[in-house]
Amino acid sequence: MVTDKPDEKTIWQWLDAVPDPEIPVISLIDLGIIRDVQWRDDTLEVTVTPTYSGCPATRIINLDIETALRSHGVEKIALKTQLSPAWTTDWLTERGRKRLEEYGIAPPQPAGGPSHCPLCKSDRVERISQFGSTPCKAQWRCQECLEPFDYFKCI
Repeated sequence: MVTDKPDEKTIWQWLDAVPDPEIPVISLIDLGIIRDVQWRDDTLEVTVTPTYSGCPATRIINLDIETALRSHGVEKIALKTQLSPAWTTDWLTERGRKRLEEYGIAPPQPAGGPSHCPLCKSDRVERISQFGSTPCKAQWRCQECLEPFDYFKCI
């Protein structure tokens, strides 16, 4: 049990170690879905904005947040879902975008498609399907290395 409340900076660091369950190379902080953390008396309130309201990973994300905080001794936790403003890919951190690409997932681009293959860096890419391994991604293929890859859709 936490006897002295950790400061918010420390809590943000703890949450930065919690991976996204669908893309484990980025943290929930990299994803930009943790909007706020603050103490309300002896309860830690964490505000989360899911990537979209029907995201199937939301329950797992909330469980992972609670598990991480409890592992550091925080016992009273209130998770608050905030749907407005809606999450946008603009909230992804630069570190998160870089980690996506290093993992082989093209990060979102304003033009609505990847500018290059995350594997060989060729700009000769084509969309295979608007739907990928998760609702947040589309399936693309590189015409140079011929490898398929996911593109994280711009929202």
